[in-house]
Amino acid sequence: MKYAVQVNASPYASNAGLNAYRFIQAALAAEHQILRVFFYKEGIYHAFRYAQPPEDEFSITRHWSALAEQYGVDLVVCISAAQRRGLLCLDEAARQGKQDDDTAPGFRIAGLGQWLEATLLADRSIVFG
Repeated sequence: MKYAVQVNASPYASNAGLNAYRFIQAALAAEHQILRVFFYKEGIYHAFRYAQPPEDEFSITRHWSALAEQYGVDLVVCISAAQRRGLLCLDEAARQGKQDDDTAPGFRIAGLGQWLEATLLADRSIVFG
C-alpha cells in the first residue's frame, strides 16, 4: 500500500504529529510505502531546525529527520504556510536577505502541488490534525 500523509497540527499543541510519526513507523515496518509527508498549516512547526524541547521530552523534529535519513521519506513543508510563520529554507532566506536556513535536516520546502501529486499517486491519503 502506498500512503500520502499530511500533518496539520503543531507538535506543541497536539499529538497529531506524533500519531502520524507512529503510523508511518508502523506502515514502514509492515513494508508499506510512504510517498510523502506534507506539513501544512501549524504542522510546519515540526520542521524548525532550532526547536529544542527539554531533554526529558520527545524531540519530534529529530525523529522526523532520522526517519527521512533512514528510510528516504520525503518530508515536504508547504511554502506558503512556512513563509507566514517565518520558516525559511536556504534559498528563500538568501532571497530575503537572511543568513540562515531554518529547516531541520531531511525537510524541504515546496508548494501545495507536491501534496496533490502524492495524493494522486497514493492508494490512501491520511490527514493528522
